[in-house]
Amino acid sequence: MAEPAPEATPGTWVDPYPAFNFKVMIQGQMVAHFMEFAGLEVDVETFEYREAGMGQVVHQIPTITTFKPVTLRYGLTASPMMWDWFISTTVGQVRRENVSIMMLDNAGSQTVMHFVLNRAYPTRWRGPDLRATAREVAIASITFKYESLDKGAI
Repeated sequence: MAEPAPEATPGTWVDPYPAFNFKVMIQGQMVAHFMEFAGLEVDVETFEYREAGMGQVVHQIPTITTFKPVTLRYGLTASPMMWDWFISTTVGQVRRENVSIMMLDNAGSQTVMHFVLNRAYPTRWRGPDLRATAREVAIASITFKYESLDKGAI
């Protein structure tokens, strides 16, 4: 009989994955250095159903699954890729791409978890806040909607 994996062994401490090491790839290419990825959320709505003759029991029947928009914040650079993609959406040329979010280990060298936003497209772009007195990186953000979410292979 096979030994259980270390993470399944009772009493064994397993460190959670860090939230600060990640990379984002679109169509297999790293397109920007993102500072933040927020909003990954999936909701399943339900319909309540009371069975005839059993009014005390309320069945919950799943109905519509909703994939919430995600927002990525990134340092603004000379690369036009994100801006061009967003602008093409605003003029009706919606280009849906798979967006991969790879969580990395503490060293930032190995992928430990991988999410794929399937058929994503940009729906909002926000430019950087500019202040003459600030000495910080110009940060832009882009929001995506997508059709489904997969947990990709590592």
